Amino acid sequence: MSAHELILAAAAGAVSLAICAVLWALAQRGRAEARVGELARRLAALEQHADAAQASAEAFDSALLAVEEGQASLASGEESLAACAAALGLEEATPQALVNVLMRADPDHARRLRALFERGEACAFEVQGRGGAVSVEGRASGALAWLRLSAVMGEAPGLPTAPRFAAFLNARTCPSWIAAADGSPVWVNAAWLAAVDAASLDEAAARQASFDRGAEALASEAANLGQRRQGVRWITAGGRRRAYQVTAQPLEGGGVGVWTEDVTELEELREVLKRNVEAHDETLNHIAEAVAVFSQAKRLIFHNTAFAELWGLEPAWLADQPSHGEVLDRLRQRRRLPETADYGKWKAAELDRYEQLAAGPDDLWSVADGRTLKVVRQPHPLGGLLLLFSDITGELKLKAQYNALIQVQQATLDKLSDAVAVFGSDGRLRLHNEAFARFWQIAPQQLETAGDFEGVVELCVPKLHDMGFWRELKGRVADPDPSARAPMSGEVKTSDSRIVAYQSRPLPDGATLIAFTDVTDARKLESALAAREAALAETERLKRDFVGNVSYELRTPLTTIIGYSELLERSGEGLSDRGRSHAASVKSAATQLARSIDDVLDMAQIDADEMALDLEDVRVADLLLTIATRWQPEAESMRISLVVERPDDVGVIRGDTRRLGQILNHLLENALGQTPPGGTITIAARRALGEIQLQVTDTGRGIPFHVQAHIFDRFVGRERGGPGLGLALVKALTELHGGWVALESEPGAGATFTCHLPEEAQATAAQPELGFAR
Repeated sequence: MSAHELILAAAAGAVSLAICAVLWALAQRGRAEARVGELARRLAALEQHADAAQASAEAFDSALLAVEEGQASLASGEESLAACAAALGLEEATPQALVNVLMRADPDHARRLRALFERGEACAFEVQGRGGAVSVEGRASGALAWLRLSAVMGEAPGLPTAPRFAAFLNARTCPSWIAAADGSPVWVNAAWLAAVDAASLDEAAARQASFDRGAEALASEAANLGQRRQGVRWITAGGRRRAYQVTAQPLEGGGVGVWTEDVTELEELREVLKRNVEAHDETLNHIAEAVAVFSQAKRLIFHNTAFAELWGLEPAWLADQPSHGEVLDRLRQRRRLPETADYGKWKAAELDRYEQLAAGPDDLWSVADGRTLKVVRQPHPLGGLLLLFSDITGELKLKAQYNALIQVQQATLDKLSDAVAVFGSDGRLRLHNEAFARFWQIAPQQLETAGDFEGVVELCVPKLHDMGFWRELKGRVADPDPSARAPMSGEVKTSDSRIVAYQSRPLPDGATLIAFTDVTDARKLESALAAREAALAETERLKRDFVGNVSYELRTPLTTIIGYSELLERSGEGLSDRGRSHAASVKSAATQLARSIDDVLDMAQIDADEMALDLEDVRVADLLLTIATRWQPEAESMRISLVVERPDDVGVIRGDTRRLGQILNHLLENALGQTPPGGTITIAARRALGEIQLQVTDTGRGIPFHVQAHIFDRFVGRERGGPGLGLALVKALTELHGGWVALESEPGAGATFTCHLPEEAQATAAQPELGFAR
């Protein structure tokens, strides 16, 4: 190629390069202008955002500080910075000064700020100053640490921030959370996470874990209704069934705040209380007293069966829980309340008792049907009033009878001359009579204040010093062993020379009666009587000796007189009729004297219990005939008819023939002496139920009524001659055979003496071998 072509080619290449460079420059300029426009737009947007951030920061009264390498600068909120400085009492409102104050305010605050500056850990706290409080929130971004400061002034200086309040809720031991409208949790505290065993809410949501579906339903209900809802839920937590009080409260701005309280112990106590109340009500329903419980609203909430029966109220009406006033009105309509002049005032006073804090005094109601009711009013532990009605009509009657009995006993004891005191099983003096105080010469006031056995002993010791006696007597009173309280008695001598007889007797109620008697005169009298008895015994012995000697001395000459008189009667013509008459009179007088002596001797033997019966079988009919034959001549001489009634079936009696004849002789002698000429004397014997009756009946003048009571006494018949021992001997000899004598007589109508002799030996007065045969 030529040089010219080379030059042209180089020129063309240069021109092309120039053109390319121009075109590249134009293209670069276009891109640069577009970049500049984009940057301008971005700058404008950033300026707009900065203005908005500045406006928003200033709108919320907060100052934003940027801290880098310990140096603080204000990013926004100059006015808020000044407000925070004023709250903390700073004269210079600079960011660095404010950070320094925050570091010095509290060691915990300094620790949190250093953690933010050095390690980027977020923090939130409040600082209290002289002019108010400052809320501090710290966040880290790259190498910068940002502090957001807000002054809390006016009415809510202590209102916590959201992070602080969240920390507060997180510190609660019971689950708390914020739920959405459907009840699902959107924020939970640590206790909630521990209850569901999750590390975070996201993990719990992934596992579909829930604290309690019922609590979530309660939160959803509160959100939908816009009202607070509460309920008790039993939940298994920590391996134990627990009760939680769940409260759901709609929050401003949406969501529902849910918090719980562990009320397990409260619910368990509530259950225990419920069971106790039911058991208490059941117990009250089985007691005899009428019980009614009225609530604080004065309505009947409980009554037992006895209440309805006492007042005759319908169970259905009572089940409607009438008010206290309605119950009183119905009872008044049926005339079952005490009669009062002003029922309205009385009713108001009854209803006013709900306002009294303490239990009122017991009251007594006397109702129209004659019953007396004891009314007890007490404030109920759960509020309201408890009324208890007891029918004490019988109790009052028994009490009146008991008081009357005590008064009668006291009056009876006071009438006794013995000193009597009654001590209870506890040794207390229960009862004493007036003679007790007089006996020990104690003032009644001293006995009232003595109190127990020891006190009474102190009052009695001056008169009786024997402490051994008092200790033994105390054992009879206070020893709990029943065998130790056995009765005791004896005699002691007092310091004033009195002889005192004492005795103790246990009473059925556990008390002990002690009685003291002054027997000084009695013992003196007993000594005198003993001496007199000895003298009488000696006199009786002398009498028996005298009677025996006299009877012996008299019988010998009487026997001679009777013998010679009989000899004279048989002397024939050698003695004149007048002489014979005199001899007969001598014989009769001597015979009567001998019989009188025999009667006296027999009575003396009976009195000395020395007479013995000569027992043998005696035919009663033959006995009557023998006695009648003996007295027939004398009866004929007195013109008196003597009749014998002796049935053949009267049988045989075992006895002393001589003494039975002596009984009949005395009865016939008495009948002859009482019967005038022309009269009749009947001797009879008959068998009755278990006995033989020997009977002598006369038609004489009878026996006056005032004499009949003493007819069998000694010496009653002395006016007829003799010692008057005939009928007394009849009675004594009949009783010696184990029988008895009866008299039937009317003045002017004669007399009947009947000796009742048993068929079999039963009487101890007779000899042991005495018996009767048919």
